[in-house]
Amino acid sequence: MTALKDHVDPRMVEGLAAEFAASDTDFPAAAFVERATEGLEELELMGRVRHVADALEHALPTEPAEVVAVFDAALASESFRGWMLWPCAEVIGRTGPTEPETVIPFMARLTPRVSCEFAIRPCIEQVPEITFGHLHQWVDHPDEHVRRLVSEGTRPRLPWGTRLRALQADPAPAIALLDRLRDDPSGFVRRSVANHLGDVVKDHPELALATAERWQREGGRHVDEVVRHGLRTRIKAGDAAALRLVGYDGDAPVRMPHLAISPRRLAIGETATLGVELSADGHRAVPVVVEYLVHYLGARGPRKPQAYRLAERTLQPGETCALQRRHTFAHASIRTLHPGRHLVEVQVNGRVLGADAVEITE
Repeated sequence: MTALKDHVDPRMVEGLAAEFAASDTDFPAAAFVERATEGLEELELMGRVRHVADALEHALPTEPAEVVAVFDAALASESFRGWMLWPCAEVIGRTGPTEPETVIPFMARLTPRVSCEFAIRPCIEQVPEITFGHLHQWVDHPDEHVRRLVSEGTRPRLPWGTRLRALQADPAPAIALLDRLRDDPSGFVRRSVANHLGDVVKDHPELALATAERWQREGGRHVDEVVRHGLRTRIKAGDAAALRLVGYDGDAPVRMPHLAISPRRLAIGETATLGVELSADGHRAVPVVVEYLVHYLGARGPRKPQAYRLAERTLQPGETCALQRRHTFAHASIRTLHPGRHLVEVQVNGRVLGADAVEITE
């Protein structure tokens, strides 16, 4: 399998140079290739992108309007796409705050080929009023990639992106945009809105829950799916308010008459089987989300429990539902297992109904 960084290689650099040379006879293609490929293969992915962007900045005009003109000319070529556009977006991101009224509109033309979700962040930080003016216009843009840029570009915790500290502190300006995109006809856009809501949850859980509840009150064909995905970390953590919003009652009349783990003693790397039986009382069908929580033992004692989804069911009155899951107690990249007693709890709709434990040995 090709490593991601290997998509940004000398061959890509030569292809990028050819694209610019075809649309701009003044572009110094040979000098750009020499500068961009020197030391390139020693770098990781983002280091390669920035290295090529540095060489591209050196080859392009210094005036932002002229830079945009060069890029616009290159966009006339259908082969000007793919990985070669990553360094281009990096250059645009660096250029944006110096002449935002020229560069930000170009982002809407570039983003259907490569998302400018990273490129727009310096503009959000340095010229927020101008940037949000364009973002509010883009929520009605006919291209789904541009509408997604509104949500994805303003995510305060975008993976691989710089943190937007102002929006972490006060998400209100971004939520005003999400309000208009939460029921977007494109699933591509809606998933970004949900992920953005998931970012807000991490810094302002009460605001995120209140926003999700308001969206549900105001209605929309796709709002429930956005809320469910956006609140997934709170749902998995058993947050009663989040569970209620997606239809799970923490006080539902559910019992767990049976819970067993076998074997009760196993070595690191071995697998145990978790068996659970659930029963519903009352006179109505009960939707349930069932998870088991493993309290892995760390060097200093039990860690914060890790939740695993066991099942989603609707239990009929008087019905007993048997569930089973095999779980391997092994080292992982995010944790090292330690010998000792590991507690396993089973929770239904966020409420722990029972627990058992296994003894882990070397």
